[in-house]
Amino acid sequence: MTDAQIPPTTAEELRAAILARYDGLSKRLQQIARYVLDEPNELALETLAVIAERSGVQPSAIVRFAKSFGFDGASQMQRLFRDGLLSGHAALGYSERVRNFSRAVDNSAASGGAELLSEFVEGNTIALQNLPQTVSDADLTAAVRLVEACDTVFVVGVRRAFPIAAYLAYSLQQAGKRTTFVDGVAGLARQQVGMIRPEDLLIAVSYQPYAEETVHAVEAAATRGAPVLSISDSLVSPIAKPATVTLQVRESEIRAFRSLSASMCLAQALVIGFAFEASRKEDAKNRRKR
Repeated sequence: MTDAQIPPTTAEELRAAILARYDGLSKRLQQIARYVLDEPNELALETLAVIAERSGVQPSAIVRFAKSFGFDGASQMQRLFRDGLLSGHAALGYSERVRNFSRAVDNSAASGGAELLSEFVEGNTIALQNLPQTVSDADLTAAVRLVEACDTVFVVGVRRAFPIAAYLAYSLQQAGKRTTFVDGVAGLARQQVGMIRPEDLLIAVSYQPYAEETVHAVEAAATRGAPVLSISDSLVSPIAKPATVTLQVRESEIRAFRSLSASMCLAQALVIGFAFEASRKEDAKNRRKR
């Protein structure tokens, strides 16, 4: 007996079903669910044994996961993503490129100067090239509309995510949007987030292992009825699940240092997208006045 009698017919339907049922899955099945959401290309192209090894579970657990969504087995689930790759002409081999690059860097002696710079450039280039695969035009359009529609944007991001949050707060202000930067100075982060209203928007930035302060801010905003725009590394991260819109970004890691290049690129696109739309609407308003 399966939890879902009729299996999803497209990869998008399966993603939606996973997100809807994620909290009710066991920890092991959640582990597989995250892999399915974060590594769809690998799921489509690799063998069950390879997928099991990379996701850290037994092959039987993957089969059980597939059956819980109404599939006869894992291969039927994989076929959905394989069909999506072929029909969408998506870029293949991102994860393999990352692994090959990481192995090459890890196996080489620590270098300096131009060689070290080249390593970071190559690693960041891979992450930037993958960004359009995790953030669609519809995702970015929805995010821009959230910024447009709200009265005030609250922005939160700490530790590694702090530079992205700071850039968003500064740039949105420069673009004419009323913005509050939840910087937590003097330990007042909770009080700052406590000012958010249903007509406002919270932009939250966090990556694994996910900052407690940011998770709390997202929960507080959701409780107050405010929409949340999350920038995170997984669709099932603690700040993504309660979000209205999630922009998923996967950064490179070079010699144990995780980059922020793709996140900064995404932040710039979000701000410029908002500025462009605001300018277009202002021009249209002025034309009507003439």
